[in-house]
Amino acid sequence: MPTIVKRNIVNHEFDENNTKFILKIAEGTQKHLPEIDEIITISAPEWPIPQIAQVDLSILRLAIFELLFDDEVPPKAVINEAVELGKAFGGENTSKFVNGVLGTVYRNSAKYQEEETKASQLTQEDGK
Repeated sequence: MPTIVKRNIVNHEFDENNTKFILKIAEGTQKHLPEIDEIITISAPEWPIPQIAQVDLSILRLAIFELLFDDEVPPKAVINEAVELGKAFGGENTSKFVNGVLGTVYRNSAKYQEEETKASQLTQEDGK
């Protein structure tokens, strides 16, 4: 994986921030791959990993890394970008599949619980 990423970075003129982001996402996804695949297996039990189209699987892996193991991009933005990648590069149903799996992953994550707690506290403060 590092060779492919580095080759693509060399072949394109990314600025330094984009290069750092690309490397962080690629390396982080690779580092957490067993955990990410287990999360996919739990979140989409009717779709064993070998049966998921490679593009769909790659989108899910990158997005789950961003959702659960990185805090740079807000969760809803991660899901939206993954859905857009699915529309651009996946099959007819990729965007729906990606949205469903990532929605499940997010709703079952600690980040969702934190966001819901904050929203609830804001609502309570507004009601005072």
